[in-house]
Amino acid sequence: MRVNDRHVSFYYENDMDMGEIVIDKKKTALLVIDMQHVFITRPVYENPTEEQKREAERWEPFYSKVEQVVVPNNAKLLKAFREQGMEVCFAKIQCLKKNGSDRSLDQKATGYNELLLPPGTPSAEIVPELAPLEDEIVVTKTTDSALTGTPLRLWLHNMGIDTVVCTGVLTDQCVSGTVRSLADESFKVWLIEDACMASTQRIQDNELEILNNIYCHVINTEELLAAIQ
Repeated sequence: MRVNDRHVSFYYENDMDMGEIVIDKKKTALLVIDMQHVFITRPVYENPTEEQKREAERWEPFYSKVEQVVVPNNAKLLKAFREQGMEVCFAKIQCLKKNGSDRSLDQKATGYNELLLPPGTPSAEIVPELAPLEDEIVVTKTTDSALTGTPLRLWLHNMGIDTVVCTGVLTDQCVSGTVRSLADESFKVWLIEDACMASTQRIQDNELEILNNIYCHVINTEELLAAIQ
């Protein structure tokens, strides 16, 4: 079953079984993934090198999309869930050991995914516009999936949650890993296409098509807000 005609993959081109966006507010939680400074705040260089200038230009479309679309839509969703008395959870990357020895292999790799974010690292904090409130769950992880190696699955089940709305970054990495894990654990998943982002629009569109209708339903912020309000 699918709920719209967007991001339809080869597998679902001939699927005419259409459904509606139905949200049970008592059984649905919002999960905001990795909206941390390290990922979504532009780096500032006092005297940037030519290489740093090129890298900044390369990432500018991502930062612009995050600032103008993704963060505002996450803020809308947080406001709506809180006003409706619905559960809100956050996941962020942060290791427990100062030397990072507890990190998973992908976070120890070289290149973009090499991350050492021990407790107290300012760049590991969730951006203030989306800061968790008191009594909202925040899980720290050293993996892509917010379920792997954390008690989140158990906590959600204990709270009576069977449906999770996912947002955050990066769509093709930690968001995707989390969506797939949730689906494998038999949660219903809604992925909000304009409240998540990959490094490029091409990668974003590809990943949404891959995930949609198999691991989740991809909808937008306004569609989700209409369903809960």
